Amino acid sequence: MKFKYITLLFAITVLLASCTKDFEKINTNPNAPETTSTEFLMSDVLVSTAYAYQENAVDRRPASAARYLTLVRNTGYDLLDWGPVDWDDIYARLAVNKTFLETAQKRSENQYIAISKIMKAFNFGYLTDLYGDIPYSQALKSKEANLIYPEYDQQQTIYPDLLRELKEANNLLKSNVQEINAKGDVMFKGNALAWRKFANSLRLRMLLRISKNYAPAFTEMQEIVNDKTAFPIFESSADNAEIAYLGNMATYSWPGGPLAMIDFDYLKTKVSKELVDRLMERNDPRLAVWVEPVKSTVGSTIDFNKYVGVPNAIDAPSAYNGGEDHVSVFSSSFFRKNGGSANPLLKASLVTYTEQCFILAEALQKGKITLNGETAESMYYKAIKESMSSYGVTAAQSYYNQPLVKYDGTLVQLITQKWMAMLFKGSEGWFDQRRTGYPAFVTGPLAAGRGIPKRYIYPDSESAKNKTNYQKAVSAFGTDNQYTLMWYLK
Repeated sequence: MKFKYITLLFAITVLLASCTKDFEKINTNPNAPETTSTEFLMSDVLVSTAYAYQENAVDRRPASAARYLTLVRNTGYDLLDWGPVDWDDIYARLAVNKTFLETAQKRSENQYIAISKIMKAFNFGYLTDLYGDIPYSQALKSKEANLIYPEYDQQQTIYPDLLRELKEANNLLKSNVQEINAKGDVMFKGNALAWRKFANSLRLRMLLRISKNYAPAFTEMQEIVNDKTAFPIFESSADNAEIAYLGNMATYSWPGGPLAMIDFDYLKTKVSKELVDRLMERNDPRLAVWVEPVKSTVGSTIDFNKYVGVPNAIDAPSAYNGGEDHVSVFSSSFFRKNGGSANPLLKASLVTYTEQCFILAEALQKGKITLNGETAESMYYKAIKESMSSYGVTAAQSYYNQPLVKYDGTLVQLITQKWMAMLFKGSEGWFDQRRTGYPAFVTGPLAAGRGIPKRYIYPDSESAKNKTNYQKAVSAFGTDNQYTLMWYLK
């Protein structure tokens, strides 16, 4: 993580221009930034984090691992042959967030201290979700402690600390009376309660994620849901932690749209067979919103349905089912509305109310928490209906009466519905699949390795420049490959 020295303003420009990249290398200076306002730093952290996270959800490795899409030009992403992945991009955002925190501390602006803690937890949480053990306590300290090559922290120590940061942020905002600048707050327009809800809903996500190996997980979840005054959480989709797309230039457009800058291999993607088949099996009304029908069924060679998904990791995917006219693509009228302008239903989402409903449904189904007036079944249905509503559709009761949809208390049913609802919503589709094994994906005949990857391989720069700490970290957990289980998955 040795960053080259340039000015903060240029670093921010690079961040905004490259936030749609999957941890591509950039030059930034986290250690000697120019003085600027906390509001400006806040808006930069929010926009760069949200847009980069959404880009990963739409057309990067997490989208391929979640089997939402299929590349018709086979690459390592679709074949699950990933190799090392750079993390400079996310550490650069964390560096700006660190400057944001330090600036707020100098000015005794507790409201911004709290927001920086939330964004620290989100970004470091995502980083450890991707890699496992990472530089954390010594990260971003190359100036004050001369730590150019930091040691790695174990995930089991990182996660509790991030949960502590979120709890502290909630408490700061509860007692703080200082105003949040609405213009600088591009996510919640200065609403402190909304920030508290985000912090606590993010805690619920993180606690469920580590619940297998973190003993207090469900106790802490219960504490949150027991007291909505002390720990407010999302109450509707209006509370979602997300940022709209302006759609007036590539940087501010939905990833993959006409104005967005996307890699050559993503110029032609198809909807995966995994997604289309599961939606069709359930007569799901979201299918017609998300997916376009084939141009023609005449000439189809394998699948004669109106909607046809392409299997992953197959030979000659562009020729599947008779070629381009006989397979489905994602809806251009929905995902690429009005020639690239922003569709108001599409935002860069960090955490949503729909996801929270599924999180609570799973915890209730496991019998680990109780929720006044709710059951696992009621939260399951609420989650589905909320997802439908967020895309402007309403399912008839006949949808919910179908055997595959009617609540049966199984984890496979719940997670499959969550997976469909989380289409292009962060990396949750992949993270839930590797945590639960559901849905049971078909990786494809040309896929590399042993199923869906469990993590990213560390960047080449770490084994080359931070070799001692890299080797120490790897020796502690096994092998640096994409199938090694991180702490909370063991």
